[in-house]
Amino acid sequence: MENLGGERKNTYKGEEKLVEEEAGGGGGRSNQPFQHNRHRIIPSNVVKIVVLFMIVISSCLLLYRFTSARQLFPNLSYFKHENFSATSSPSMHSTAPNKTIPSSFTDKVVEKSVEKVLEKAAMANRTVIITTLNAAWTRSGSIFDLFLESFRIGNQTEGLLKHVVVVALDKTAYARCRELHPHCYALSTGGVDFSGEAHFMSQDYLKMMWRRIDFLRMVLEMGYSFIFTDADIMWLRQPFSHFYPDTDFQIACDHHWSDSSDLNNSPNAGFNYVTSNNRSLEFFKFWYKSREAFPGKNEQDVLNIIKFYPFIKQIGFKIRFLNTAYFGGFCDTNSDLNLVCTMHANCCFGLDNKIHDLKMVIDDWKNYMGLGSNERTSRLQTWTVPRRCGYI
Repeated sequence: MENLGGERKNTYKGEEKLVEEEAGGGGGRSNQPFQHNRHRIIPSNVVKIVVLFMIVISSCLLLYRFTSARQLFPNLSYFKHENFSATSSPSMHSTAPNKTIPSSFTDKVVEKSVEKVLEKAAMANRTVIITTLNAAWTRSGSIFDLFLESFRIGNQTEGLLKHVVVVALDKTAYARCRELHPHCYALSTGGVDFSGEAHFMSQDYLKMMWRRIDFLRMVLEMGYSFIFTDADIMWLRQPFSHFYPDTDFQIACDHHWSDSSDLNNSPNAGFNYVTSNNRSLEFFKFWYKSREAFPGKNEQDVLNIIKFYPFIKQIGFKIRFLNTAYFGGFCDTNSDLNLVCTMHANCCFGLDNKIHDLKMVIDDWKNYMGLGSNERTSRLQTWTVPRRCGYI
């Protein structure tokens, strides 16, 4: 995946219960002489010293393991019992998690300003559609224009624009958003300039991707469910009928190999639907914290690792993978225009290449919509893309 210009296992183990067995004493001294064939009795003070030594060593090992885990994942529910216990997961449809947990990069003033934007854009069930943009993607004729156009020409998608929140990563992107869209939020990062094209896997790119994950964590913390969509995804049909019920986290794929529950599918973090509950919040905190264990990897690569971790099952977190037949992309363009809901310029390097091929997506869709209804459905309707994507 390339976004905004452009996925060692550390198995987490919870606390283990230490069971200690009492060791018997060695008894006192005997006034009887030792028999030649008897075992020698160990003095009681030696036994006490050995038992004490074993207790100290065991305690140190337990403390070491607990401390090591806490240093890597200090915000997990195992160490913050005010959230919830992994053995007692809340309902899928529970309300927002506690907002008393300190935000990692925002204060109450910033959180309040975010909530104003979210409240205006939210659907009745407190769901919003979120995308992120920088200056390079908002210039005239660039990605943002195509993104908005796709909603306007899509099938039953224009009405969804009022629920889209654009998170601008720099002043230029924010100003451009305000010209074109009602729901814009300026997400600043001190000392970091996100305005230029962030080339795939560059330091700016990685900072941008992880900044995004932490922002989405904050949205969940405020009680809003969301569909996150990269801006280089064209919305051509409303996707809600293809989402799975009773699922915390559902995500699009570069390649959909098997059924929707198979963790071996290849997720693409550019499109996901997340329900706000305590499980989702704990997962996003875990996901964001895991970047420290895998420096130099982007959020998608880390997700591909941690999706197998026992922690996911321990908190009852439910993941489903969305079929590329409905949520397509340039990695796999076998999706039929009769079925597709979204089309993503993934597996594509370079902003100019993305723009070129996304314009072709728009043209393909317009040509398809210009056909008669019988002609559309009588045969497989294929794409002309990718054309320049896939080449640097």
